[in-house]
Amino acid sequence: MIDQTVVVGPFQCNCRILACPETGEAALIDSGDDAPRILKALRELKTAKGQPLQVKWLLHTHAHLDHIGATRDVKLAPEGGASKIALHRDDDELYKNLKMQGQLFGVTYDDPLPVDHFLEDGEEIRLGTLKLSVLHTPGHSPGGICIRLHEDRASGAPETIFSGDTLFRDSIGRTDLWGGDTSQLLTSIKQRLLVLDDSTRVCPGHGPESTIAHEKRANPFLKR
Repeated sequence: MIDQTVVVGPFQCNCRILACPETGEAALIDSGDDAPRILKALRELKTAKGQPLQVKWLLHTHAHLDHIGATRDVKLAPEGGASKIALHRDDDELYKNLKMQGQLFGVTYDDPLPVDHFLEDGEEIRLGTLKLSVLHTPGHSPGGICIRLHEDRASGAPETIFSGDTLFRDSIGRTDLWGGDTSQLLTSIKQRLLVLDDSTRVCPGHGPESTIAHEKRANPFLKR
């Protein structure tokens, strides 16, 4: 499996590049900032046969500016031209208001490109032999999702949850932004994430990785 993190922008968002090593079909998760760095990483990654990656999806765990800011430039670049912009419908208004979000933080953006596909809870996405599925986990934002990578021993893919800003190592997402709800966030984590296998790798939108077992045992916010 091809799995690379590019840490981007002043908010240090973890942009993930996932790809099938055989077919080169790829997805970006949270292309938040610094499109040139993301595109450079895409160009440098190759399949097992030395072929370039084919980006099929620009997936977003939610629509806060630090997770969508580079999406337009990536999509318009040759490396991203065949990709589909995807997020949950409940974050569409937030996505459309990227320029307003930027103004609040002193950052200038162009209008975002239209969403090509609205992700639904339980939806499956295939990247060659890799299987992803969508978990709707509102609370940090109304349309917040986590993306599950299902274990695939043939390609070396471990069971993984890309948790966006829902769950961090030893912390949880903030809920004082647009549409945030602490009770809803905790429910999402406990009912959708902590039920996964303890060995599941947790890859958050910011900061270091964790596991479900560690968060069950050590996350102080989940003791409520």
